[in-house]
Amino acid sequence: MRAPAGDPQVGLRGREHEKAALDRALAEARSGTSAVLVLRGEPGIGKTALLEYAEHRATGFRTIGVAGIESEMELPFASLHQLCAPLLDELDRLPGPQRDALSVAFGLKEGNAPNRFLVGLAVLGLLAGAAEDQPLACLVDDAQWLDEGSVQVLAFVARRLQAESVALVFALRESDDDRALTGLPELTVEELSEHNARTLLTSAVRAPLDPLVRDRIVAEAHGNPMALLQLPRLLAPAELAGGFWVPDRRPLAGRIENAVHRQFQSLSQDGRRLLLTAAAEPTGDVCLLRRAAGLQGIPEDAAAAAESAGLVEFGARVRFHHPLVRAAVYRTASAPDRRAAHRALAEATDPRRDPDRRAWHRAHAAAEPDESVALDLERSADRAQGRGGAAAAASFLRRAAELTPDPGRRVTRVLAAVQYEIDAGAAEQAHDLLATAESGPLGDLQRARLERLRARLVFSQVRGGDAPRLLLDAANRLAPLDAALARDTLLEATGAAIFAGRLSQGPAERTVAETARAGPPAPVPPRMVDVLLDGMTGLIIDGHAAGVDGLRRALDAVRREQRAGVTGADGRWLWLAFRVTPEPLAAELWDDDAWHDLATGAVGIAREAGALAVLPMALTYEACFRVHAGEFDTAETLIDEATAISEAMGGVPMMYTSLVLGAWRGHESRAMELIGTVAEEVSARGEGRVLGLADYATAVLYNGLGRYDTALAAATSACQYEDLGFHGWALAELIEAAHRRGQPATAEAALAGLTERARAAGTEWALGVEASARALLSDDAAADALYRESIEHLGHCRVALHLARARLLYGEWLRRRNRRPESRTELSAAYEAFSRIGADGFAERARRELMAAGESVRKRTAGAVSELTSQEAQIARLAGDGHTNHEIGSQLFISPRTVEWHLGNVFAKLGVTSRRHLRSALSTPRPGTRAA
Repeated sequence: MRAPAGDPQVGLRGREHEKAALDRALAEARSGTSAVLVLRGEPGIGKTALLEYAEHRATGFRTIGVAGIESEMELPFASLHQLCAPLLDELDRLPGPQRDALSVAFGLKEGNAPNRFLVGLAVLGLLAGAAEDQPLACLVDDAQWLDEGSVQVLAFVARRLQAESVALVFALRESDDDRALTGLPELTVEELSEHNARTLLTSAVRAPLDPLVRDRIVAEAHGNPMALLQLPRLLAPAELAGGFWVPDRRPLAGRIENAVHRQFQSLSQDGRRLLLTAAAEPTGDVCLLRRAAGLQGIPEDAAAAAESAGLVEFGARVRFHHPLVRAAVYRTASAPDRRAAHRALAEATDPRRDPDRRAWHRAHAAAEPDESVALDLERSADRAQGRGGAAAAASFLRRAAELTPDPGRRVTRVLAAVQYEIDAGAAEQAHDLLATAESGPLGDLQRARLERLRARLVFSQVRGGDAPRLLLDAANRLAPLDAALARDTLLEATGAAIFAGRLSQGPAERTVAETARAGPPAPVPPRMVDVLLDGMTGLIIDGHAAGVDGLRRALDAVRREQRAGVTGADGRWLWLAFRVTPEPLAAELWDDDAWHDLATGAVGIAREAGALAVLPMALTYEACFRVHAGEFDTAETLIDEATAISEAMGGVPMMYTSLVLGAWRGHESRAMELIGTVAEEVSARGEGRVLGLADYATAVLYNGLGRYDTALAAATSACQYEDLGFHGWALAELIEAAHRRGQPATAEAALAGLTERARAAGTEWALGVEASARALLSDDAAADALYRESIEHLGHCRVALHLARARLLYGEWLRRRNRRPESRTELSAAYEAFSRIGADGFAERARRELMAAGESVRKRTAGAVSELTSQEAQIARLAGDGHTNHEIGSQLFISPRTVEWHLGNVFAKLGVTSRRHLRSALSTPRPGTRAA
């Protein structure tokens, strides 16, 4: 931050409330916790002065700061780099993946594109480390002008500061779109009262000031301190003393800018050129400015004149007295003068040390198309993407396209920019660029690529709707031109059709599959995408029994890719395993071993590599497995982590597994509220598949509660469409509900479908569920053996939830045959399992059956473990498994000091005093007794 000039209280009259808020934030950091504050307000309202106040009050602190600059918004992580530059000596203290991610993001080393989330974790560690010896104040001015990567990383850090002795304060304009900072503690900086405005104006004007003129300035300034200080500069001394003055009806910001412009114009030509060059150079590098000034023939004494005007200071760095001054100097200069300044800065910038900034200056200096400049920008786009800056890469390419003389090459660059905009989630900008590309000369391949990008853009916004049709059309257009890209697009179209499901407004899954089978053949050897496409095509066209071998090959391909640690371009195809369904290919094959290996492996690889675009999917994938394994608490912590990551990255949380978990927990009002909310949201997005999942979850809920009419209706709806991943499970729910409601034909038809799938899969899980369902519909002689067979199969699996249900069904059957002692054995086992798991609906059903069998059973109650928050439970589990605070912090994206703080709460709630007691405390079953 700039050092406060003169009296630090000037401009702060009437700001007692704001100063108190800043003092509290600093006090919290001094006490060992952390504080975040966002100051919002109109330009000139005093936000910068308040940051200077915070810097002045931060005695005993280490202080770092940065001010966003509008012209630098295109450079990836530029503002973050400036903020962290004083701390980079501590970079080697970070864990390897974090250190490498931050180094690549800052251009300190070459490497694969780092994920923004991992960069955020590195910055969090860097700030926490810097605050170990003394508290740290981070002051960020004009946050609305930070580049996208910087603001997202700082927002991530702000949401995770808890106990690091860090005070992080942002200042930004009130009306700007700043979704990244939404939800953080904030304070709106209001207009000054009339009394304080008069006092400030009187203290700032040295010349005689007529009371009427004073009152008019106060009225027109609307309590804006910058206006109160700058508007008098528009008036001659005679006007201030009481002469005639015509009120100016222009917007206040424009008039402040005009006041700065008048000061600017009062300088000599050399002074104006120097000031403009300084305004065009966002880093404040004095040496670079001197070189650029020398190239323009600007004498060194021009700096003194610019400083004496009160607009700028030339010290170790160039510091404008207010961000509005820099903006006004740059905007009011003529276009030729701005280009001249950038031309000199480009020439003065070392092309080896800072090629991107040189390319950026060259682009701003160009007045007409220039292929050499466009090529430099294209290279900068590649480097930006390599540092994880998709939005910056798009910006470089957009400007490169504007400067490209050749029409065909221009379109190619525009299409590349569209892809980067889609990756950055910038739908509106991508739409605009597509329109630009359409206006240019397009070859057949370029037209096909454009249509594919348009389809992918639609799919990124609305999973169903027109996306399947648009992707299929693009694939057909690509087929004769680029076979590999056509097959990629066919796989995307398959995924879109699966998502659309029963709400499809275009080609159904079968239509896409038939097109894929008739389309370009797979190369030799096939890529992962080819094996996946062929496997999905076979399943959809040939049916489950015939398609299972191809599906298994696809699953094996996914596992091979995962073992190879794929996280780059080819890793995007893992979405078919992780995103199309939270119950992916392994679930379709009832393969719990493969599911377990894929789930735990995917999470581990994503964490280690920082592949955080994949991590929420992988966490959701593992969470769903944990539900079926009967590990509900672990599943819930994984879901919470996935949600936190998705929200921090600006994505939509995946609530699919939450539906299933809520249904198995058996709390009707909460489960149905979530099911209703998700169903409404996915209907609007055209995701028909999730409606089927919601029906399946509803069927589970009401079968558990013993309300079979409602379960039957939901299961019937779920089974109307063969949704990938959970259709077999829905058939099992339909069989039980139909049997309980006396609809044998419906139950038998569902059993036939389940049998086909289970026998084709041939796993212990599949055969166990099928045997249990068949037992429900069999006569007494066959049923007993089938139930035992089911329990035997499921006893060899990881799916404890389904084993407990099989024992419940068998116990109910035994009780109805008046075999009470045997029934109590099975029902007790089911009740104990469901209670321990947390499947309260099914536990209550088992309890009622036990009571009917002559057993007295008391309801279980929650223990101390249930008092832990989700994050505390995660930390306790990891600490109990022997992980250090640093390892836990890396996994959960919090600082080690925050881990220690949470562990203190965990110890108090669980009544333990050390980590070695955590595992036993967490594994203690819910207290409750059973009396004979």
